[in-house]
Amino acid sequence: MSGYNGYKNYATWNVALWISNDERLYNIASDCASYNEFIDTMREFGSLETPDNVAWNDTGIDRYEVDEACFSETGVDEHDGVC
Repeated sequence: MSGYNGYKNYATWNVALWISNDERLYNIASDCASYNEFIDTMREFGSLETPDNVAWNDTGIDRYEVDEACFSETGVDEHDGVC
């Protein structure tokens, strides 16, 4: 797979990295059923982007890949612990 650190691109990797490595974001994500729900929740909290300035709703993010990595029961194994 080409891309960025095993993900489709930098933006996809960046959001998955923040969700899996920031305790607050991880806890928020654990209450969400999907990445789309996570985006809506973050918007309600007034957060529009990661601390690295990648918008949560960036059109380049592979939402299916983030769902698989961070919002499924088997997501941890595929990306070496990121989400």
